[in-house]
Amino acid sequence: MGKTRPKEDTAADIVKEFVDWGAGPRASQNLILAAKTHAATKGKFSPDIENIQAVATGILRHRIIKNYKAEAEGITDEKIIESLF
Repeated sequence: MGKTRPKEDTAADIVKEFVDWGAGPRASQNLILAAKTHAATKGKFSPDIENIQAVATGILRHRIIKNYKAEAEGITDEKIIESLF
């Protein structure tokens, strides 16, 4: 989940500007498990990007800590997560 960590080179500009703390390794593990489950409930044998996007907000919302600037400018967790894809 390097894209959610503001000090990583792979982080999006919105993450670098508005996030203090990004998702850790357990978030990646849970994202994979949730995407697999979502795929299975849709009758697929393996997850794809649509399954990951479907579960990403629920998994990442409470694992990303926004900074004061994000709060002041009304940047939502959802907007940050959407920018990752």
